[in-house]
This record gives sequence, structure tokens and C-alpha cells, in this order.
Amino acid sequence: MGPVSGVVVYIIIWWLVLFMVLPFGVRRDEAPETGHDPGAPKVAMIGKKMLITTAIATALFALYFAIVYFDLVTLRPEGA
Repeated sequence: MGPVSGVVVYIIIWWLVLFMVLPFGVRRDEAPETGHDPGAPKVAMIGKKMLITTAIATALFALYFAIVYFDLVTLRPEGA
């Protein structure tokens, strides 16, 4: 795995994890102001969610890197 493909894999993992983390802890505003979406979160906590996403994505990427680097899972036929 080259450095560019490693960065691409990390970015894909990061975005997937972000979309999984975004709904955590969402509390909607019971009395939204006029013009505001009633389903919008009261406090988004996006910075905290991005830090959590980075930690989870880094751990998952480390696992992926170990699997690729140490050739733990291969799709190559025997003897190739």
C-alpha cells in the first residue's frame, strides 16, 4: 500500500465513521424559533464528534494497516 492509497483509505474510513457518530447525543429544540427546522439539534457538538471520529478512524485504519502490512488476509492463490 502506497502513501496516497493509505491517505485515501483513511479519508474514506473517517467520513464513514463521521456519519455514524453524527446522530449521537442529538437533542432537538422543543420550541424552535420561526424559520428554524424543528428537527435541527439544539447543540450540534460537532467539534467533539470530529475528535471522536478521528480517534475511531485512526484505530480502524491502524487495524487495516496491520492486516495489509503483515499480509494477514490475502486473496492471492496459494503459491502465487
